[in-house]
Amino acid sequence: MAADKTTSLEDLRTKTDDQLTTELTELKREQYNLRFQAATNQLENPARMREVRRTIARIKTLQNERAAAATKEKA
Repeated sequence: MAADKTTSLEDLRTKTDDQLTTELTELKREQYNLRFQAATNQLENPARMREVRRTIARIKTLQNERAAAATKEKA
């Protein structure tokens, strides 16, 4: 399972800022839908909520790292 996480992170690192923003939007929409499914007891895979939440965190972390690097380069 740890190999999946590193592969996912490596895949995210190869994406551009626009691609990351698009994927973040899609994941937030999926998270919203999963929350509704959970509330109505129609959720088929509860583990997917955790995966989505963690992927969102990975993307946000990567975006923050890139923003900090860009700020550092300007200074």
